[in-house]
Amino acid sequence: MSSPSSKQGAPLASEKRETFSSRKLFILSAVGSAVGLGNIWRFPYVAYENGGGAFLIPYLVAILCAGIPLLFLDYSIGHRYRGSAPLAYRRANRKTEMLGWWQVLICFIIAIYYAAIIAWAAMYCWFSITKAWDKNPEGASGFFMQDFLKVSDDVNVSFDFVGNIFTPMLIVWLVAIVIMVAGVNKGISRANAIFMPLLIVMFAILVVQSVFLPGAIDGLNAFFTPDFEALQNPAVWAAAFGHIFFSLSVAFGIMVTYSSYMKRKSDLTGSGYVVAFANSSFELLAGIGVFAALGFMAHNAGSSVDEVATSGIGLAFIAFPTIVSQAPLGGLIGVLFFGSLVFAGLTSLISILEVIVAAFQDKLGWKRTPATLVVVVPVAIISLILFPTTTGLYLLDTMDAFVNQFGILACALVLVIVFGAGLGMLPKLAKHMNRHSSIKLGTGWKVLVGGIGPAALGYMLINEVQSKINESYSGYPLWFNGIFGWGMAGLLIVGALVLSLIPWSKNSKADDPEFKEHQQNVEAEELPEPAGKEY
Repeated sequence: MSSPSSKQGAPLASEKRETFSSRKLFILSAVGSAVGLGNIWRFPYVAYENGGGAFLIPYLVAILCAGIPLLFLDYSIGHRYRGSAPLAYRRANRKTEMLGWWQVLICFIIAIYYAAIIAWAAMYCWFSITKAWDKNPEGASGFFMQDFLKVSDDVNVSFDFVGNIFTPMLIVWLVAIVIMVAGVNKGISRANAIFMPLLIVMFAILVVQSVFLPGAIDGLNAFFTPDFEALQNPAVWAAAFGHIFFSLSVAFGIMVTYSSYMKRKSDLTGSGYVVAFANSSFELLAGIGVFAALGFMAHNAGSSVDEVATSGIGLAFIAFPTIVSQAPLGGLIGVLFFGSLVFAGLTSLISILEVIVAAFQDKLGWKRTPATLVVVVPVAIISLILFPTTTGLYLLDTMDAFVNQFGILACALVLVIVFGAGLGMLPKLAKHMNRHSSIKLGTGWKVLVGGIGPAALGYMLINEVQSKINESYSGYPLWFNGIFGWGMAGLLIVGALVLSLIPWSKNSKADDPEFKEHQQNVEAEELPEPAGKEY
């Protein structure tokens, strides 16, 4: 590889591609990405609303028939083609590079608002000690909307900054930048090795404390009591597939990128099963903790659990503060809950940022530090301009809804169709997975990815399109949803196309000798047919 001239000003990508130093660190990082805010504040309510204990049946079916197979698709592409999402897809077929950039831009949108939620959770750790929301006549709801976020009555874009949000957001971004600059092993691996055990320990203590609260048994009964009639409703099955799909970080480009850092002789399917079931185990733990606390809240209010059960921002920043104010050792419950949100959010945020950094690092041929600074600092600046404002909540709500449904879902649908029916690459990818994996992939995996995957994704996408067309999202003005919802989703596709048309730098990883050697070794080791236990 030739050296860049001084005019180019780009640092030379002289070092070899980083790898996770051990399989354990890859698994920790992958679980850290998968276990995010949704596991804590979304899964319990989704399960409760869709059959309670009976929901575990479609949930398990969704894991085995869609979640894990699509997770393996990401692993196989990233590990075989040894690159960030755009580079891996480009190496698979030059026409598919755009899919990688689509995922990069999706991660860009998620990153800019995800940092805001982490900052909110960090502030609420302190508020849990002081019980700051008790001073507002309207309680936790009034405090969150009026005193903390200072939400404007006008759904618009304002640059009226809120200081107690801007400062923690700035700290979140500084922490993220330090971790990203440090690299895969010294940064991402080390951060996950610290944050994940802390998250598990803190949440386990929270669960134990919650289940001994008065009324906790009522909450657990509401969560686990099965409603088997709900299984006759197609919407319940769609909810299970939709939740698993987002929960495992499938089609974000994250698992493609992370698997590219795995060593050549890695047990990919074994690692995938560990990641998938560790993620699900945490979700069940979250369900127990959250509904035990909601049972206490209902007990204190003299109401039923269904009257206090909620999800998302309402659960985290309105329901839980109410519990903190009423429960014995409530301050500790608050610190544990919101601290868990901070750690879960940080491990997910660094995985999202890694998709973006790795893509530009591969395309420009830059070293880690300059690539990180050139990419992450502008992302942080945009985030700090848009979200610590009096209209930040409206932007966050709209962008989150549309990037998830019309970014990730649409991109995933195109991905499985292109790699399945379009390019017919599933047999080749299965062979790659079977080289060193403990569980071999065969016809069943190809049918699930090429058949069940597109059917489930297509059904969910059509439902979401109909829902958003029939009714303005959250009642926001049409122009607002048009720009920050539909417009943003469309711009991601246009931006991905533009980025895919930009020529790769001479110093890029596009023609990396290290990859050519990797491919030769891969092709020499591939098994002709699956052997042993088959998926």
